[in-house]
Amino acid sequence: MQPGYPFHSQFLRDHHEEGQFLTAMEGPEHLRLRRMIARPFTPRKVEQLRPTVQQVVDDHIDALLAGPNPADFVADFALPIPSITICHVLGVPYEDHDFFQHAIRTMTGSDVPDEAVNKSQSDLYHYLAKLIGRKLVAPEDDLLSQLATERLATGQLNRHQLVMLVLFLLISGHETTASMIALGTLALLQHPDQITVLKDSDGPEVAAAVDELLRYLTTVQPGRRRVAVEDIEIGGQVIRAGEGLILPEEIGNRDESVFPGAGELDLRRDASQQLAFGFGVHKCTGQPLARLELQVVFAALFRRIPTLALAADLGDLPFMDDGLGYGVKKMPVSW
Repeated sequence: MQPGYPFHSQFLRDHHEEGQFLTAMEGPEHLRLRRMIARPFTPRKVEQLRPTVQQVVDDHIDALLAGPNPADFVADFALPIPSITICHVLGVPYEDHDFFQHAIRTMTGSDVPDEAVNKSQSDLYHYLAKLIGRKLVAPEDDLLSQLATERLATGQLNRHQLVMLVLFLLISGHETTASMIALGTLALLQHPDQITVLKDSDGPEVAAAVDELLRYLTTVQPGRRRVAVEDIEIGGQVIRAGEGLILPEEIGNRDESVFPGAGELDLRRDASQQLAFGFGVHKCTGQPLARLELQVVFAALFRRIPTLALAADLGDLPFMDDGLGYGVKKMPVSW
């Protein structure tokens, strides 16, 4: 890690400096580890998950309709769906979600005491290490079992590397998608004329609409962090070698030269160049899965609950801006 690299939290500082997260790696080692985890996230493999994701979404819509009205859309719908899905892919027991969600939010928060961060980190690390041990003895059809039996057992990974890979996937695989589900629904409720695009369309139209929501609502707010390796001038601003840079994706996603009227939500727009998942060699490995989840959610939600409405004033909603991503902590809805 280059000196001068800017960090969002102490946890990320610790593990980026040690080169333990994919986002902190470059070159052959980054490519080697990325290839190891890529298998379940290829478009073909992800498409095979569509019936599973559809069932999870339908079950949660059923539960929402059968439960209290109003309901908390985040706790009852937006957060469980990606959590269940990534647990299914990884092989992490979903029944432990309260534990790992709390630990991850503590570890990645920007204003959390070091003692709390260290405890959550230790607890989650040992939880995953024990889970890896169980997968070695009794492997199942999931990514963690595959990595344990094919990579750990053969010496291609050590146990620490495997724990950090799974931790990285668990962190990145649920909260950002949950935030997009909640924020996307909120944006659509604020733009009801756009909902018909999702209700009356299928396939490519829904996929394009999801791209526009991803562009309009970039949830990874801390931005890509890099260190300049040489002097460069951008837009009249000279950046010196060794200076830390924070590159927010939302700036690119609101670039008027690429997306005319970028401040407006338009689900019929071609937003295929959106940067919510990054770009190049560090583009999000799991983005095909996130896209699938969002497509299934938004295609089903407003068809099955056409009267869905926000059950609180927009200004009263508690927004989350102290973690890796931007989102809504709680969102009362009615129907």
